Amino acid sequence: MNLNLDFLSLPLLGASALIFVSVLVGVFSKRWGFSFLLAFLITGILAGTDGPGGLAFDDYRLSFWVGNIALVIILLDGGLRTDYPRFRTGLKPALVLASLGVVLTAGFTAVAAVYLLELSWISALLLGAIVGSTDAAAVFSLLKTSGVQLNERVATTLEIESGMNDPMAVYLTLTLIGLASATGNGGEALAWRVIAWSLLQQFAWGLLLGIGIGRVLAFSLHRIEQLEDSGAVIALLLAMAGLITFALTTWVGGSGFLAVYLLGIVLNRRAPRIVQSALSALDGYAWLSQALMFVLLGLLVTPSEIEGFVWPALGVAAVLMFVARPLAVSLCLAPLRFTRREIAYVSWVGLRGAVPIVLAIFPFMANLPEARMIFNVAFVVVLASLLLQGTTIGWFAQRMGVLVPDQDDLPAVRATFGDFTLQANTKVADICDFYGLQPPEDAELPADAWLTTIIRRPLVVGDHVPLDCAELSVRKMSDGVVMVVGLKLPLPSEPPD
Repeated sequence: MNLNLDFLSLPLLGASALIFVSVLVGVFSKRWGFSFLLAFLITGILAGTDGPGGLAFDDYRLSFWVGNIALVIILLDGGLRTDYPRFRTGLKPALVLASLGVVLTAGFTAVAAVYLLELSWISALLLGAIVGSTDAAAVFSLLKTSGVQLNERVATTLEIESGMNDPMAVYLTLTLIGLASATGNGGEALAWRVIAWSLLQQFAWGLLLGIGIGRVLAFSLHRIEQLEDSGAVIALLLAMAGLITFALTTWVGGSGFLAVYLLGIVLNRRAPRIVQSALSALDGYAWLSQALMFVLLGLLVTPSEIEGFVWPALGVAAVLMFVARPLAVSLCLAPLRFTRREIAYVSWVGLRGAVPIVLAIFPFMANLPEARMIFNVAFVVVLASLLLQGTTIGWFAQRMGVLVPDQDDLPAVRATFGDFTLQANTKVADICDFYGLQPPEDAELPADAWLTTIIRRPLVVGDHVPLDCAELSVRKMSDGVVMVVGLKLPLPSEPPD
């Protein structure tokens, strides 16, 4: 008897070949100057209905499953790489951006959607909510692979925001879908107290289960540390723990994405040595997750359907990148004493990726009449973000001066911190007296305390303040404490000809 296994072998051949090609293209994408996430997405488009591959794929439920599982792995990997001292540095601004920032961005974008796409206000707000949050997969991956070393405040704000803003985006999306469904069916709008309670549940369960499971798992990991090939085994355990945490939190009505991100942070704090042994294997899982997710999402897109409204969709993308996101970030971060350049960079790295496309599947599952348009516009926004913002991360960081030089690159270190290093507890008055500088007010304070009084926020490496005609900067820190400051004196004026 000859058993025909074509139903298994042919789909497996096609899927594995597609992922192989996308990963291979992604490896070389950095050399070509564009995001490897974009390479995965384009591979999926070319393999789809309108591309040379001609594959007809419209399984939104499968894509939703794969997208959520992939995001769990990516968020877990990002959390495991976030040190707790750095987490504290960026927590406050990131929380503001992940809550109020998402709402403001969604609202500003909705205005553009109403006028450019002629959507109803509820549908426009739904589109704004779907594209209103930054994407963890894009931010974690592109910051890691771009080769830039940002100052700690900017880097942690971006990373934590992208890890924590999904709950607000999901909450807004589901709430607006509920409002749209109720309006479309002639029913009553959702009660605001129900909406508020849902938001509270999302964050409360996410915090409780993420931190709780993280502590229990960290305790357990210490007991299995001596397993043979522990790195690979622990990586597998962590991945499954992430999926369990996500599923359990979602089941009880909480934010699974927030829980998974916090799970990673807690594990890195309580079992850092064990976590480090698993990061290499988890990195491979994250790559595979990103490839699967973006290829599948590319397959869902039918470019021919976008032709009729590509320019209005690009207009929405432009408003999001150049108006909505920068305005929302400015309103959120200016009161927290971020500099203009830092605000500009955080605004620009508000990358859109898989999350908006995954969220754009929700309207299909709710059978909303404008679901197809919302999905296609979200895709155009993601494509524009990866093409424009994703390829200019390093260049714009240099233009905005938010980079911290590598300590082995001596000319860059001197250009940033100056030629002189001083202990952080050195009095400012003594520095001014030795180098012939005019002492400022509070000159009897140590250098680190004086810098804190001037900047009025937690210090990070790279912070600098004028000191008469010189410049005093934070050069080295340990566990949030300034250890060494740098002093850059003005260059001597050239003698006249």
